[in-house]
Amino acid sequence: MSSLTGRPPRRRPRSILPWLATPALVVFIGFAVVPLVGVFALSFTTWDGIGAIQQSGLTSWRTVLTDPGLPHALWVTFMVMAVSWAVQTPLSILIGTFLAGRQRYRAVLGVVYFVPLMLSSAAITIASKALLDPNFGLGAGLKLPLLSQDWLGRPALAFGVVVFVCVVSWQFVPFHSLIYQGGVQQIPQSLYVAASLDGAGRIRQFFSITLPQLRYTIITSSTLMVVGSLTFFDLIFVLTEGGPGDATRVLALDMYKRGFQASLMGPASVIAVILVLVRLALALLLRRLGGRDTGASQLEGA
Repeated sequence: MSSLTGRPPRRRPRSILPWLATPALVVFIGFAVVPLVGVFALSFTTWDGIGAIQQSGLTSWRTVLTDPGLPHALWVTFMVMAVSWAVQTPLSILIGTFLAGRQRYRAVLGVVYFVPLMLSSAAITIASKALLDPNFGLGAGLKLPLLSQDWLGRPALAFGVVVFVCVVSWQFVPFHSLIYQGGVQQIPQSLYVAASLDGAGRIRQFFSITLPQLRYTIITSSTLMVVGSLTFFDLIFVLTEGGPGDATRVLALDMYKRGFQASLMGPASVIAVILVLVRLALALLLRRLGGRDTGASQLEGA
């Protein structure tokens, strides 16, 4: 047609989307890829953080992999991760579904529920530690022997406290509740209207419509939850510092102790690489469980 009219053919405008993603790509390479490569290189060296870096081959890897405390740290880390997902996911789904309602009071409650996420993790931990003090804490003040135990001095109790304060506590539930709230609001109301006409109640609608439609939202939230729980550090460090003994020593805390307390940057870098590999494997596994087309619309989740 252009040859018949004498007009030159129009060129399709080039998409500017790749250029818009360039700043994010630069930041990702500068603050994620480059440090990761540096940590991987440090895992084959011997360095105290101050002096000269010396190549040591697989010495740091053999030191870490043959350490009898590594399996225990892995076990504690995975236990924290499992309890984190098992407790926070149902709570987040229920709260997110509740807040997705159109009533105004639910919007107000949504703001109130989100406030704990803005609090300092260290402040929450210090307050919890003070309340659990057997001599001056909540149990001593109320004169309740059950609450006056040495919560942080016994391995079994200390692990339970860490799980409760760092995982089961309400601080991280609001973030995932917000994700589920957005997911529920994307579900077409026509599905619920049709289910009501068929005689389905609220509970039946929740299990037959809401949960299936939240399939990809659950995968996204679970990925963030599982990957994030592998790097719990500040709460455990302030609360128990990995004690008593090694009862609450997770991999992230083990990495800190080796690198910044023992000045063993090589073994600390090895643990950092192990954490990255574990997080990557779990993220890929969750993506596989969610199906290949995780970018599909929620209408395909039924």
